[in-house]
Amino acid sequence: MWKQNVVELPRHLSVGNISNGLVSWIFGATGPLLIVLQAASKGNLSASTISSWIFAIYGVGGLLTLILSFYYRQPIGYAFSIPGAILVGTSLSHHAYNQVIGAYVVVGIITLILGLSGAIYKLMKILPMPVMMGMVSGVLLPFGTDVFHSVQENPLLNGIPLFVFFLFSYFRGLAQKFPPILGAILSAIIMLYIVPGVHSGEASFSVAKPHIYMPSFDMATMGELVLPLVLTIIAIQNAQGIAVLQSAGYKSPVNSMTSWSGIGSIVNSFFGAHSACIAGPMTAILATDESQKKERRYAAAVVLGLLSCLLAIFAPFAASIPHLVPASLIKLLGGLAMIGVLIDSLHKSFSSDCKMGALFSFMITVSGFSIFHIGAPFWGLIGGTLVFLLLERKNQKQTEQAADGEQVA
Repeated sequence: MWKQNVVELPRHLSVGNISNGLVSWIFGATGPLLIVLQAASKGNLSASTISSWIFAIYGVGGLLTLILSFYYRQPIGYAFSIPGAILVGTSLSHHAYNQVIGAYVVVGIITLILGLSGAIYKLMKILPMPVMMGMVSGVLLPFGTDVFHSVQENPLLNGIPLFVFFLFSYFRGLAQKFPPILGAILSAIIMLYIVPGVHSGEASFSVAKPHIYMPSFDMATMGELVLPLVLTIIAIQNAQGIAVLQSAGYKSPVNSMTSWSGIGSIVNSFFGAHSACIAGPMTAILATDESQKKERRYAAAVVLGLLSCLLAIFAPFAASIPHLVPASLIKLLGGLAMIGVLIDSLHKSFSSDCKMGALFSFMITVSGFSIFHIGAPFWGLIGGTLVFLLLERKNQKQTEQAADGEQVA
């Protein structure tokens, strides 16, 4: 099947697919990379170690994106755990690097076992879709509000791309052939050279020289990192991606996606990098392009995968990207790319009989609530599901029984 998808790829590539793949890549190669660089700085890691880390998270993520997207013909984007990078940064300040790597290995093995067991698929069937989409909406909302913060920060640099985005969106015929986000990207590139004082820094195009690191297993380090990292993979990052794919009409391969997250995490660990997982926001950009037929959107993921692999080869260049593009512009483009996704996720959250559960899932996620170093999206899922079971499950059953009675009659 995957061979047929490879052969048909040239026919399925379009301006929209290439644009979505490019935007998804820009998103993943800028803001999230900054978090990794910040985490590495807390551990006082060498430049060669940081380069190896970047090589793994983008190279392995790119390969997994290509493998699963071709095989399942779905826009599945792999990258690395963003909240995981934050957790690791904290641990690197007081644990040895090889001990942290040992925790990475254990996380990968546990994730692989959970995927092979089929437990995650059963869990996803239990979680109500509106609650899951409430969590996704809460995760994506800050990206939307960042659009206005970015314009406030630099009205000229970020205001012009926003205007171009709305201009292209106004002309529906043009928007179908030339995506508004692509217009915003092109205008942003022009503005980088026009607006004084924003185009700075130099890129390094040297090739990455990854290193192999041996793990050391320390109980204190594993106690601090293993459970939170496993939860960030399964209940935060992968849950977002699965929910987005399902809301876009795909039957996502939950067990396989979890297993490959485990395999990718194990491979990453020996290069000194943290967990591989589904990239929720990036997958959202790839999956919800209404101008493309559902069976053709995998081509956008292929573009993302190829660009990620290319970036891995030039990992030193990846480290310089955040210094070449202002953070406010990154926020603007990421927020604009999320608009359609956010509309869809909010609609699926609050257009059902599970509004209360979805609302609590959304509010907890937005709040930034955290316990035991486990982020708000996980607690949003837990809290939203509990509210649903306590307050709405009975009403839902009554609605279903009434609907069955009408069908019988």
